Amino acid sequence: MSKLTNLFKRKKPKKAEKNKHLPFDSAKHNEPISVNLTKNINKLLDITGNAPDLIIRGLEPSYMDGVSMSVVYISGLANNDTIDNAIMDSILDKLELSTTESILLKKDVISFIKRKVIKTSNVEEVDYFCDLLSKLFAGDTIIFIEGAHQALTVSTLGWEHRGVEEPQSQTVIRGPKEGFTEDLNTNTTLIRRKIKSPNLWMENMKIGKVTETKVVIMYLKGVVNEKVLEEVKQRLKRIEADSILESGYIEEFIQDSTFSPFPTIANSERPDSIAGGILEGQVAILIDGTPFVLMAPVTFFKFFQASEDYYHRYDIVTFIRIMRFSSFFVSMLLPSMYIAITTFHQEMLPTTMLVSLMAQREGIPFPAFVEALIMEITFEVLREAGVRMPRAIGPAISIVGALVLGQAAVQAGLVSAAMVIIVSFTAISNFVAPHFNMAIAARLLRFAFMLLAATLGLFGIMSGLLIVLIHLVGLRSFGVPYLMPLAPFIPSNQKDVFVRVPWWAMKNRPVLIGNPDDKTRSTTMKSTVQNNESHEEYESQKE
Repeated sequence: MSKLTNLFKRKKPKKAEKNKHLPFDSAKHNEPISVNLTKNINKLLDITGNAPDLIIRGLEPSYMDGVSMSVVYISGLANNDTIDNAIMDSILDKLELSTTESILLKKDVISFIKRKVIKTSNVEEVDYFCDLLSKLFAGDTIIFIEGAHQALTVSTLGWEHRGVEEPQSQTVIRGPKEGFTEDLNTNTTLIRRKIKSPNLWMENMKIGKVTETKVVIMYLKGVVNEKVLEEVKQRLKRIEADSILESGYIEEFIQDSTFSPFPTIANSERPDSIAGGILEGQVAILIDGTPFVLMAPVTFFKFFQASEDYYHRYDIVTFIRIMRFSSFFVSMLLPSMYIAITTFHQEMLPTTMLVSLMAQREGIPFPAFVEALIMEITFEVLREAGVRMPRAIGPAISIVGALVLGQAAVQAGLVSAAMVIIVSFTAISNFVAPHFNMAIAARLLRFAFMLLAATLGLFGIMSGLLIVLIHLVGLRSFGVPYLMPLAPFIPSNQKDVFVRVPWWAMKNRPVLIGNPDDKTRSTTMKSTVQNNESHEEYESQKE
């Protein structure tokens, strides 16, 4: 007993040497597992710095004469119930061994415990410490055995995580109310519930030398474009970073244009939206620890499509989409148009409106550009304050602050009432975009267009639009043109861009995104003539 006490007595951690405190890297610990149990335990304690959440339990089963073993796991990462029921109780229960089992126990204790004792399905043998450490910090339980040159890893993952809830950033009126969570297994299950097909393939990898974050690539075999899939894999493999804590890390590493305000990778916390993209040939990238899933490749027009568009009637959706595109340009250009017209092109306004605007601007000490800049920056500060403040008072502060500041600024003669209306309508239009990262692009470009309008008027705005258009035409998302299907123009893809035709008319998947050899969605419906004939036959039978 004293031997066991000395075996599992924790040693004081050694002080780190100066300038040698390096981050953990399992590749540095590729030594084979020793047959000496004490040596293995001591090495594990040295590697983890005598971590207080590292639980070590020594066992000596009565039916295994002279066999000592240790059960090791991380408290909080592993499920205690699974450890107690499937490992501890199984090992300590008295077994009456047959002659064959006794021979197996003496010959290979690892195989005996794996086949006859442990009751869980996922049990693996590891030979090196690097593999053992990866399993340990992923929530598995390690079993060291005296005299064995291998160790057993048992899957006991079971930390606390958030349940499936309604998405916070992409809400819908009609449609599923479930959203992704921070647990990777839950997220893959949510997608598998949508796509019940053996062709839904997944590939695992780990990114981050320190965090070793799990990343899953999910796609539909036969539908995905193999060239795009290979490009996604290569970009992920080229990532060299210590940590990956959120999908935004990976998005910046693999995006096509770093200095473009327009996003070339979409993200969503809705399983139905990701499932819809996979069915069209896109590749989903799921990252452990975040509810946001990346999706590539994407086009400019994908950011104006919401999952709810496919749950409503096509005519309603067409009207809403046109409104979204209009609101995007309004949020980007309305302040600059006001600056250009009131500063350089007053002749474009009706006389009555011009007189009214000039009367409002009488006594305003700033030019239109400075006036708009003050109001825009003020609103951006209010918006950010509303996001960062406690949820209970954030909305109230932002709304009251906007009303009070706007009214006070007008009464003080710092800004005109028309400018308050322009900035307010611009902000409201910015919220119409279903994807937040595209709305941010409009917010950034708004200031550039305001500067162009203040210097060159409408000619500056048109020059800026031309530059933006040239930039968009040159953008690519994993090899797919960003303005597809307008540039290049693809007639078959026009059914789901500015308008959405009925579901029975969308028979083909988007060209250039999915597999060019599999373009058909297999969407069928009886023709109108057949339906009319059936109706006439039914009426004749009634008569």
